[in-house]
Amino acid sequence: MRVSAAPRSTLAAASSPAKPTLKLGASGASVKTLQQALANAGFSPGAVDGQFGPKTAAAVKAFQNAKGLVADGIVGPKTWAKLTAAPAGGATPTLKQGATGASVTNLQKLLAQHGFNPGPADGQFGPKTTAAVKAFQSAKGLVADGVVGPQTWGKLNGAAAPSAPAPGGSGPTLKQGHSGAPVTALQNRLNQLGFNAGAADGQFGPKTTAAVKAFQSAKGLVADGVVGPKTWNKLGITVSGTPTTPPSTGGVRGNSALANNARSVALSMGGYSSQGLCATGVSRAIQNTYGIKVWGNGNDIDNNLPRDKFKQVNLSLAEALKIPGLVLTWEKTSTSLGSKYGHTAITSGDGRSSYSDFVESNTLGAGGRSGFKVFMPI
Repeated sequence: MRVSAAPRSTLAAASSPAKPTLKLGASGASVKTLQQALANAGFSPGAVDGQFGPKTAAAVKAFQNAKGLVADGIVGPKTWAKLTAAPAGGATPTLKQGATGASVTNLQKLLAQHGFNPGPADGQFGPKTTAAVKAFQSAKGLVADGVVGPQTWGKLNGAAAPSAPAPGGSGPTLKQGHSGAPVTALQNRLNQLGFNAGAADGQFGPKTTAAVKAFQSAKGLVADGVVGPKTWNKLGITVSGTPTTPPSTGGVRGNSALANNARSVALSMGGYSSQGLCATGVSRAIQNTYGIKVWGNGNDIDNNLPRDKFKQVNLSLAEALKIPGLVLTWEKTSTSLGSKYGHTAITSGDGRSSYSDFVESNTLGAGGRSGFKVFMPI
């Protein structure tokens, strides 16, 4: 009696029913098991239908590549071992846009618990979940690449998620440049909710702005960085008081971030005075603030400032020194270098000195300077 040879996949299944060697074209319960394991690990095989088609093959290759295996699309003992070891359900595989399955659902629930809106917890890692991941990563000081790896899982699972703020709250309208007690209260609340606003120092700078935008984005608000009624309502606290605004004269405003960067640059260069380093310090502060380079000596800066970022304003030196973050230039000074290269500075706002002269602390009283100009950040 002649016995027909059984198909190879059937033989494999008989020798190892739970984990046969599978490849494109296979079908049956073992393929369904494979597809579900891939989905749980964050690699979408398409429908869990028991048909090993091109989409399942692509998911197998992606999984093998991620696990350091030969990405041949054939599911043998090594691939099964990695799939078995891979976290399933509520655990922590590496996930990114396009992933599906129970691990994505778990991710979405955790993001929502932390106050970041990933959309419905449907197990589909789409653009909205990506945006929520990036906002969470940014708030936690991680690289905001939208990929959920060990560090992101650690932040999601490492501490209890903050309780979501109860609806309702109010406060004064705040934005970058403001300072005072209302800003401190805002920073404390953002930090409490997991959005990194930096030190609660009462200074509404770029880091606080970034935290506000991340919070607004997570709550479905317009992410403009301005804390108005809708943002206070989502924050769930009531804050009283009037913020301090940067001093201004005739509508002229400085930039506190530029002033802070100017101070940091000056300190990093040893606390320079006006002896040849002024243009270098001003250029570095502008680059650190705006990401642009402004070349030239002190008496070149006025011509080289980009006019889409700065405009010349008519202020006296005494008025300008009361406003932090203005750029000052002089064509000439009384020093030998200054007579050739002029001078430039960024104001500190203390009414007497700039960060190019802060060692002397008397820009206001410095004599022998001519060709004075003031430039306001736009």
